[in-house]
Amino acid sequence: MALYLVELTPASASKEEAEALISTVNTSLSGGELIETQVASDHKIIFVIIEAENTEFAQSITDAIGERASIAGPDEVRLVGAELEDIKKLKKDADYLVEWDIPAEITMEQYLTRKKANSPKYAEVPEVSFLRTYVREDTAKCLCFYDAPDEDAVVRARQAVSTPIDRLFKLHA
Repeated sequence: MALYLVELTPASASKEEAEALISTVNTSLSGGELIETQVASDHKIIFVIIEAENTEFAQSITDAIGERASIAGPDEVRLVGAELEDIKKLKKDADYLVEWDIPAEITMEQYLTRKKANSPKYAEVPEVSFLRTYVREDTAKCLCFYDAPDEDAVVRARQAVSTPIDRLFKLHA
């Protein structure tokens, strides 16, 4: 089984529509398991992680959602910094999501080596808890999830690990 990232951009951004889209994804999902969803606080993007054998599930989601949202993905991702079984049990929303567009010259092996070397530096910003990362298998980008009191703390944590921020989202609680 592999993990896949699907990003939904609702045609109408609202809490109700985000909840309805997540419900639609969950009920229409065939051949996969919904692992987690995270919604930007402005409800303009929904990040969905699905575990499946392959990408065949994508058509059922596309058919069910129709024109209600644009869909990016599915893109195969690797979970880093957490165990899948713990994520399945947890079902907790994070406070913030950071997207980093990984430079093309960085391979998965280089990314993982860098991540391992830099992770202890998060201790320099104790008010921030790094939760997990999903890195695309093509290393085009990664999604890093944090619990933090505010955006500035997330920025300080990213500076501590010498990793840029391409997009920063406050997530819906």
